[in-house]
Amino acid sequence: QVQLVESGGGLVQAGESLRLSCTASRSIFSINAMGWYRQAPGKQRERVADITSGGNTNYADSAKGRFTISRNSAKNTVYLQMDSLKPEDSAVYYCNALIVTLPIKNYWGQGTQVTVSS
Repeated sequence: QVQLVESGGGLVQAGESLRLSCTASRSIFSINAMGWYRQAPGKQRERVADITSGGNTNYADSAKGRFTISRNSAKNTVYLQMDSLKPEDSAVYYCNALIVTLPIKNYWGQGTQVTVSS
């Protein structure tokens, strides 16, 4: 089991920045990958970025060049630094933990709202 607690959402203006945090209840090195997803009203949940236990990072095209995923293993925390925010980035952002076992296990945080005004 993994519990994930997110924080850092809020209301900002276009062009501003936010940093989201996700703290896991166990060592993030025991988790194959941690990532951030988002879901806007009326849309499907989409992957924003993820980081593997080995430190490899992956970004959605919409996030490349503006968002940075990082981690602090001592704090069991993964961050999403979001710069140059746009109104279309507005969504509920969810932290995800993927554990590759049989069966594969996916864990989700409760979500944090990000709203970007124009």
